[in-house]
Amino acid sequence: MRILVIDTATQALSVALLDDGALVGHFHEIVGRGHAEALLPAITALPHGGKADAIAVDVGPGSFTGVRIGIAAARALALAWNVPLHGYGALNLIAARAAAEHRDGEVVATITGGHGELFWQTFSTDGLYPLTQPASTPIAALAERLAHAQFYGTGAEALVTARGHGAAISLYPDAADYPLIAGLPPLPPSPIYCRDADARPMADRAPS
Repeated sequence: MRILVIDTATQALSVALLDDGALVGHFHEIVGRGHAEALLPAITALPHGGKADAIAVDVGPGSFTGVRIGIAAARALALAWNVPLHGYGALNLIAARAAAEHRDGEVVATITGGHGELFWQTFSTDGLYPLTQPASTPIAALAERLAHAQFYGTGAEALVTARGHGAAISLYPDAADYPLIAGLPPLPPSPIYCRDADARPMADRAPS
């Protein structure tokens, strides 16, 4: 069974094609705000043009615009190919990779948010089971709250700087790591925001 994995929740863009869990095609690049332009070319450059029997997409939290771009593309492809679509969490993917590489106790996965805040969540030592709900918290407050934790993810460096000690282990969610969390319950293909989106779709805005 081939699965196309799409991840656009951070400044990184990654897509992966998996065949029975084996990686057969992969793209990962820091694109900043360039997801809309780069996503479909990255998919079509995969073996088989990226076509798969199922699609998994990162539903956040992370970049509001990036998450929506990934979900919109995944929905369109799932409809065109008539294949199932499900979501997975960005923080889950970071935590699973961190645990696979480090195994240093509980994992605090982080993703840079807006307005001086970070998205974060604490996971078990194996990185698979959440111990807290995902949240968005100001950097200084989170550094004080988690004074002795090891941080992973795109927000790790900012947290260690605010705390004044410790090592930051920077990780971006990567679609190629999806097999690490493939056994977790699937999520609906809808965005996880943790707070109000800055750039809401027009239909969500009150008339002026």
